Amino acid sequence: MRIAMVSEHASPLATLGGVDAGGQNVHVAALATALAGRGHLVDVYTRRDGWELPPRVRMTDGVDVLHVPAGPPRPLPKDDLPAFMPDFGRWLARAWQTGPRPDVVHSHFWMSGLAAIQAAGVVGLPVVHTFHALGSVKRRHQGDQDTSPPDRIDLERSLVADVDLVVSTCRDEVDELARMGADVEHTRVVPCGVDLDLFTPKGPAWKAGSRRRRLVSVGRLVERKGVEVAVEALASLPDAELIVAGGPAAEELGYDPEARRLSARAEELGVAERLRLVGRVEHRDVPALLRSADVVVATPWYEPFGIVPVEAMACGRPVVGSAVGGLLDTVDDGVTGFLVPPRDSAALVAAVCRLLDDRRMRARFGRAARLRAVSRFGWSRVARDTESAYLEAISSRQMPAARKAV
Repeated sequence: MRIAMVSEHASPLATLGGVDAGGQNVHVAALATALAGRGHLVDVYTRRDGWELPPRVRMTDGVDVLHVPAGPPRPLPKDDLPAFMPDFGRWLARAWQTGPRPDVVHSHFWMSGLAAIQAAGVVGLPVVHTFHALGSVKRRHQGDQDTSPPDRIDLERSLVADVDLVVSTCRDEVDELARMGADVEHTRVVPCGVDLDLFTPKGPAWKAGSRRRRLVSVGRLVERKGVEVAVEALASLPDAELIVAGGPAAEELGYDPEARRLSARAEELGVAERLRLVGRVEHRDVPALLRSADVVVATPWYEPFGIVPVEAMACGRPVVGSAVGGLLDTVDDGVTGFLVPPRDSAALVAAVCRLLDDRRMRARFGRAARLRAVSRFGWSRVARDTESAYLEAISSRQMPAARKAV
């Protein structure tokens, strides 16, 4: 198949240069690569956000990244991009009319979906869509701080009806779509994947700086990631330290609002000497950090999927995470880790203590975590299941024509 992936704000190239990109960048890059490994040709379309970017870049064998001229060629806040999606869609339509015609379009995030539907409608192509995050969940948890356009939720609801198939990354998203009133009959669940060759139990690990037990948290430094809950837990875990990776480079943490807020909270609780904010860690170095953990904690308020728990599981480490979003699918409660209510530091302390106090349990959970990661979340399986979704979408387009011929 020739596959067109549309990822308007999250370029897969951002994951290759040490940029602190989000999960969508990683997902698109790895999925495109895995699909190419299955013999498909993949073109990834992302917005041109720099004058220096060439029109087309070969990312790897079978995968090209095309920079679409839509809006000014410079980085823009994500919430400013909807205004440029009509231009993005018109450019895609011309490209697919005059160049190689894809067999299927896979759009990532709601704005990409708008552009993909516009272009695919002109050319007559099936569209598969992955939301990666839903506006209704963001609004519920962020309230007045939600900066998304006011019509985002309505547009997401219409996307479910307009695309041929929705590929959700977890069951919780399907339930949320149903609560929005969307018809979820044409929805399939395919999780995000993990690089099982990079994230392994064996390999180098960060050295211990002390004899304390080590908790590790990895992710963007934003309030909704719930790192403050882990900081508060330190007050009841006197023999533990917490390493927090994410955000800007270490030398820039002093300018980061969330880093300053977490540091101030640690000072207030008297645990500042046991909190280490290390800043951005390159993706290739994350496994060594995770391997050094006694327990990996992931305590977001909400989480569309959450790749760090899966990466930790692939490294054979137990996870204590919030019982939200994708973590409900990834962490097998009582087998590979524990799930606790979000924003509940007491519940987090209780779960972490069970693991820190029982070395055999930690080892058992770690082995089970690796097996679960290998069996469910390897990119080869994710690519195969995504390929099946593409074939289903293509078949659904061809079926009416076949009935008419009969």
